[in-house]
Amino acid sequence: MTINQTIPYQDNLISDRLITRKLTKDDVVIWTTFFEDKDCAHFFPTMGLPNAKARAEYWIEKQLARYEENRFGLQALINKQSGEFVGQCGLLLQEVDNEPVLEIGYSLLKPHWYKGYATEATKLFKNYAFETGFSDELVSIIDTKNILSQKVAIQNGMTNLKQTRFWDMDVFIFGTSKTEWIVSKK
Repeated sequence: MTINQTIPYQDNLISDRLITRKLTKDDVVIWTTFFEDKDCAHFFPTMGLPNAKARAEYWIEKQLARYEENRFGLQALINKQSGEFVGQCGLLLQEVDNEPVLEIGYSLLKPHWYKGYATEATKLFKNYAFETGFSDELVSIIDTKNILSQKVAIQNGMTNLKQTRFWDMDVFIFGTSKTEWIVSKK
């Protein structure tokens, strides 16, 4: 997979109900609530950290480092109407089975589940990635037991390509290509 990292990674992407912005250190507070919720954090590794706040700090710092290192990064999803923080979504430069991949990653705070935000956000980033020319292929890396995220990937036009190990977890690699995306838009 070829990934073009020379194009600037933008925020302020807009969908019907959401706008994105890059994360800041101030987002640790809201993201701590994500890691405090066992249903939300269930499919995330503990990363050897002692509590939800430490996990949130690590997670946000990791995204800030991604921005600085030109490795994309998750962005905050904000409800356009209410201004409420809904979750995170974005493009992530990852390595799966020793191969570079461009992932669409996503996580929502539990009060925003079952409202279509994850599908809306992932489609927003898929369109952005293909329209901008970041890559001709995209993946989502999903725990084999995370049925809700698998459904989001399928609704986003992805198919299950394989099962592998990632972050010491059993995961499915869902993927789609720019060619499939172009055909789906006709």
